[in-house]
Amino acid sequence: MIYAPDAEAGRRVVFLRGLELMARLGIYAHEKAGPQRILLSVELVVADDFAPAAIGPDDFRRVVDYERLVQTARATVAQGHVLLVETLAEMVALAALEDPRVERARVTVEKPDAFTDVATVGVVVERRRKVA
Repeated sequence: MIYAPDAEAGRRVVFLRGLELMARLGIYAHEKAGPQRILLSVELVVADDFAPAAIGPDDFRRVVDYERLVQTARATVAQGHVLLVETLAEMVALAALEDPRVERARVTVEKPDAFTDVATVGVVVERRRKVA
């Protein structure tokens, strides 16, 4: 499930993949005792005012800053213990939607160490800006 840019609709995609963080996350006692490793990925559908055929100004102010996206994800995870991966993913998605250019946010949270015989488990959520 990957978003795709759409020049005709004036949309681009901004993403981060595989951000490794230590998170206080889970419902079990051993998960509440200390942080665990998660992998976090985010994809954003962003308005592209210069699509479909123009090149926009080479000006940082016109784009969604993926460094800020990484910092926002880190800060959201650092807020404290969350019981559900779904809740954490929703929190990151809503934080990303605070930028008015972001129309949709898809967030994946994976717990690669949850089971010794499974590569990873997790959730993908999607949130979108409310249509007025």
